[in-house]
Amino acid sequence: MSVISQDTSVRGKNTYSFDEFVSRREALDWYKDEPFLQKAVKKFAGTEYEEVHEKVSVFSPTVSSLFNRLAAEGARPEVRPYLLHYDAFNHRIDRIVRSGETLQLEKEVFGEGLFSSRQLTWESFVKRLLIHQVGEAGVTCPLTCTHGLIALLEEFPDEEHPELQEILMHTKEGINGDFAIGAQFMSEIQGGSDLPANVLEAVPDGKNYRLYGNKFFCSVAHADYSVVTAKITGSDKVSTFIVPSWLQGDKEKEKRNNYEINRIKWKMGTAEVPTGEIQYNGALAYPVAPKDKGVAVAVGIVLTLSRLEIGIACAGFMLRASREANLYSDFRSVFGKKIKEYPLAASKLKLMENAAERTTAGAFKIYDLFLQLDKPLNPGLKSDHPLETRKQLFNLRELILLQKISATKEGVEVLREAISVFAGHGVMEEFSSLPRIFRDVAVNEQWEGPRNLLLTQIYRDISRVAEWYPPADFVSNVLAGAPQETIEGFSEQLEDLLQKPVLGEVSEASIDAALEWDAFCNAFFKAYQEVALSEIK
Repeated sequence: MSVISQDTSVRGKNTYSFDEFVSRREALDWYKDEPFLQKAVKKFAGTEYEEVHEKVSVFSPTVSSLFNRLAAEGARPEVRPYLLHYDAFNHRIDRIVRSGETLQLEKEVFGEGLFSSRQLTWESFVKRLLIHQVGEAGVTCPLTCTHGLIALLEEFPDEEHPELQEILMHTKEGINGDFAIGAQFMSEIQGGSDLPANVLEAVPDGKNYRLYGNKFFCSVAHADYSVVTAKITGSDKVSTFIVPSWLQGDKEKEKRNNYEINRIKWKMGTAEVPTGEIQYNGALAYPVAPKDKGVAVAVGIVLTLSRLEIGIACAGFMLRASREANLYSDFRSVFGKKIKEYPLAASKLKLMENAAERTTAGAFKIYDLFLQLDKPLNPGLKSDHPLETRKQLFNLRELILLQKISATKEGVEVLREAISVFAGHGVMEEFSSLPRIFRDVAVNEQWEGPRNLLLTQIYRDISRVAEWYPPADFVSNVLAGAPQETIEGFSEQLEDLLQKPVLGEVSEASIDAALEWDAFCNAFFKAYQEVALSEIK
């Protein structure tokens, strides 16, 4: 007869621990431990490299640790933003309540003064790329929108409205250490990207305007100032305005500038940034930029910068996903071997790393072109620039669109693959930030124009400039440095596609052409990224 041990303390006990993985992940420095990123900075920062490298090296541990922790804690479902319409005395306040962690993260991020004249350009770029690695976290969408508002005010200075100069100072340089937050409210219920269909009315009031109507999808609803598109009474053209959320002395009283926030949207991703529906009831608005040029101004400046930033964000997302998947595959053993020792897993890890580095290289190269060009925003397709400058401006315009659709699409794929390396643990929100970032990149795919809209825009753009910028020249200029056979192949394919009914009536032929155009744009931009990658490596 067997004897059962009286000591049951070890019976069924599992001593497996994730502590080693967690400690290694928490010890990562997202800049120091990312050699490729450092190579890219050295390649593009030029004479400022040493200073940029030093400042980013000091900044990176804070992002990798404090910012990351605040982002994760601020993403818990129970602390998502919510709206408090009234105070205890029945005053309408529309207070947006956000978590303490998100508020602290916001103060830390905006306190860096990333768009200040005191910040080196590449320093700001790399710091933002690192910040994006925490996910949207309620701060990167506001940061991007603020950048667009600053650029708009700098492009169109207005002495008649000294308030605009004060807003520029508040958002760009800060006032007594306080940096204001910007937003862009353009979408209406009848169509988010269809800005010409806006019906929000701007009624003249002296040199200013009063807004009446509804904006249906307004991210960064907690902002201090917003860029708003509307039609001036009697006009069928859209104009652009800057709207303060509170007038002088009213923020402390929580008395909004004659508008109400109807509700906060429940979104799939970017859940930490409040997106609301806003009803304007005579809100004071300052006009900015030429009247009736609101669509060109909004798209050419504000949305262009947002699209550019989305490409940078995707690079950050992918770098983090690849890094953490590699770290876990080196820690976790299954069936007697580490995950990375299985060919199928190793192949996916290699693909993720290539995608992350390629996307990062492309983001650097496009931003470098952006910095090289004088006044690269809002040029349109018609301009009085010399021909070669017009071509460069056109290249930048199309590359930003191509990057936006390609990097977001691949970002979703990379995040999904990274999650799969973690298997069941990959979908556990407390185990990893990757599920949250996966949702964020999926939302980024829809921001500032969904894929089909931008594919249509690219096709129209290339068709419209063909007389002064032949398709073959466009391809060879964009892919300069690629193998000649690659350039010739894409040139022939583009010229062929421009003869097909990509934008025609729906038919078997037009559907096939549309699919071919989608695939072409994706492959063409990857070829551009490969050139960028080869220049760094």
